Amino acid sequence: MRSDPHPTSARVVLRPIGSPLPLGLLALFIGSLLLSAVQSRWFVPTHSHVVAIAVLAIVVPLQLLGCVLGLLDRDPSFGAGMGVLSGTWAAIGVSTLVTAPGRVSAGLGVVLVVAAGALLVPAAGAAGKAVLAVVVTGAAARFAISGGYELTGSPAWAHASGIAGVVVAALAAYGALAFELEATVGRAILPIGRTGQSRRAVSGRLDYQTADLAREPGVRKQL
Repeated sequence: MRSDPHPTSARVVLRPIGSPLPLGLLALFIGSLLLSAVQSRWFVPTHSHVVAIAVLAIVVPLQLLGCVLGLLDRDPSFGAGMGVLSGTWAAIGVSTLVTAPGRVSAGLGVVLVVAAGALLVPAAGAAGKAVLAVVVTGAAARFAISGGYELTGSPAWAHASGIAGVVVAALAAYGALAFELEATVGRAILPIGRTGQSRRAVSGRLDYQTADLAREPGVRKQL
């Protein structure tokens, strides 16, 4: 009996997982507010090392997890954004630990400015989710301002960065709540601004979700 040289079928198994959007945004809320506390001198500078430890212990691993889950969820914009944020927060935490309290670091300033530019890429890719795009863009602007403070040491830059951090934290908290309610209830309760493919992703039929599956990374032979 001759075997068929052509396979008759291929099966791709998808395993649903929980949305990492609230987790990643809550981590950004914590990190942004903590950094604002340091830059706005809400407490004596000697306590900045405690903030650095909290950033490394809470913010970095949560956003790294959000990055991995975002890529597994086939959302490259969110995954890339969380990956850049996780690495940037790690740099902030380590630099704060090794730098004397109240001192600035030009090296960290360069890192923050470069990271701000990198975040504009996933922000553009997240345009279908307006809330997420605004949050990531805000984080990019905040890192750019923080970079200006680290490069100049100017109190005005520190004050501006502290205010920007509070704004980003508020946006991240709103986004986390909006996406959490959407995932729990099954529909948008707070405005999220889904458009195009993002809207169809939560309201379209299953055949739409899997139409291009054969060409997805991890299924096709090359990225």
